[in-house]
Amino acid sequence: MDYSLRELECFVAIAETLSFTRAAKRLHLSQPPLSRHIRKLEEKIGVRLFERDRRTVTLTPAGALFYEETRGLLSQLIRAGESARRAVRGETARLRLGFVSAVLNAELVECFRRFRVAHPSTQIMLHDASPAEQLAAIEGGTLDGGFIGLLPPGRHGKLHFLPWRREPLDVYLPTGHALATRKRLALSELRDEPFVAVSGESAPAFAASVREACRTAGFAPRILLESPRAQAVAVMVAAACGVALLPRSLSRTVGEGALVVVPLRNAPVITHVFAYPAGQSDAIDAFLAAIR
Repeated sequence: MDYSLRELECFVAIAETLSFTRAAKRLHLSQPPLSRHIRKLEEKIGVRLFERDRRTVTLTPAGALFYEETRGLLSQLIRAGESARRAVRGETARLRLGFVSAVLNAELVECFRRFRVAHPSTQIMLHDASPAEQLAAIEGGTLDGGFIGLLPPGRHGKLHFLPWRREPLDVYLPTGHALATRKRLALSELRDEPFVAVSGESAPAFAASVREACRTAGFAPRILLESPRAQAVAVMVAAACGVALLPRSLSRTVGEGALVVVPLRNAPVITHVFAYPAGQSDAIDAFLAAIR
């Protein structure tokens, strides 16, 4: 089916902000052409992607599934275009880095910027991939390193792991939830709630940390839905599919009013690591210095 790049960009922007206003601002568009792109896309697919009223925008179930597939495709197309432009500019060295959406924040973007200023001839190629996909790609030589989230279980003798950030887990609640007005929650108060979560297959260390935090609070989480992406889990929370435990920094990428984020008492704290291979390249050495 023939989708335009602009239509996909408009869809992903609205899916991630759950706001036509914020999506239009992100894309430097006015709202009428943004709405036209979405209508054309829905006509091509034959389903409604969003439910919209005067105050809220939510993904339909079909829209949530389309978001899962489209986001990776859009990233791949953007990377392909950027690679072509960098080649024309004469950039020679290449650094292929993976990341998970939950760790991409202003501080990490600033790290990339500093590295590019210090090493303008090095091409950075970013790949949005799950921790499991990143580890396999780094070990297989198709990625040079990756921001994988938590330290993975098991032994990875060919890889090194550099801790680079610590942050707490917060409770993500749908707008209007009975607990959404609370300033702080005990994790045990969620024992009877349905959960949505990052899948253990894609992020085993993070999934294990969530289950262990709940076990320490005296219950096993009743997980109804899973996704390989933390950002998609946040979208499912906004769609009232359940509650979730997610990193605090992820709330910056979710539109205001789409959901409610409440801190936990005695919140579990997670440590993010950067994975890279033993015997790394000069480019990775330089990038590790930028992280530190």
